[in-house]
Amino acid sequence: MTPAIGHVALTVRDLPAMTAFYRDTLGLAPLGGDGETARLGAGGRTLLELRGDTAARPRDPRQAGLFHTAFLLPDRADLARWLRHAAENCVRLTGASDHGVSEAIYLDDPEGNGIEIYWDRPASEWQRDDDRIEMFTRRLDLDDLLSLADAPWQGAPEGSSVGHVHLQVGDLDRADGFFAGELALTRTFDGQGGAWYGWNGYHHHLAGNTWNSRGAGPRDPQMAGLAEVVIGDPRRAGQAITDPWGTRFRFV
Repeated sequence: MTPAIGHVALTVRDLPAMTAFYRDTLGLAPLGGDGETARLGAGGRTLLELRGDTAARPRDPRQAGLFHTAFLLPDRADLARWLRHAAENCVRLTGASDHGVSEAIYLDDPEGNGIEIYWDRPASEWQRDDDRIEMFTRRLDLDDLLSLADAPWQGAPEGSSVGHVHLQVGDLDRADGFFAGELALTRTFDGQGGAWYGWNGYHHHLAGNTWNSRGAGPRDPQMAGLAEVVIGDPRRAGQAITDPWGTRFRFV
């Protein structure tokens, strides 16, 4: 079985507000919790766990940790419906890009955690050279995308997943040793200040960049933000490892 991202856990300072944001803005369905945590997802599958800690320090955007969690929708029309929902509800976006392999829209949650919402073009259309996969960043034609919004957004549809997680790291060479070594990922693409990695031919399940965090040291464990990345891989179930900056990866 090929490993894949299961879900992401965030430490948050305002659990009720953050739960409401991911429910109402992203359309993730509440799947339970215990008053100190909340689980949200789609089709009965947990994609996000929020862990409340009112004493947590605000996240520092210069530190290692989360750059964004990328929620993958099943098809382009789903992305179009979400974009119309965002426009109608005055959701502030931070970007929108055509990456060749995918189309993506970017925003931040109320505590500054980055979010990507995207869909993948068919893998048969990706430009490959052995293990390398061509990606780029070009302007996304929002009007063309919105033309597919033929129905109201009804929340994240069944089949939605965490397609990838993009991390802030302090050094790309050390990150490569962890991604390619400890996680056995294949390096698929390189950009200025960043590297992208995937399993089994996917364009990327994880990426790391130093755009804001070059030279960062270990993360402050008392800081809000990324708590752990949970990876579905039965061969390593029960294991947990950390990257050189203290970001935790747990296998289930």
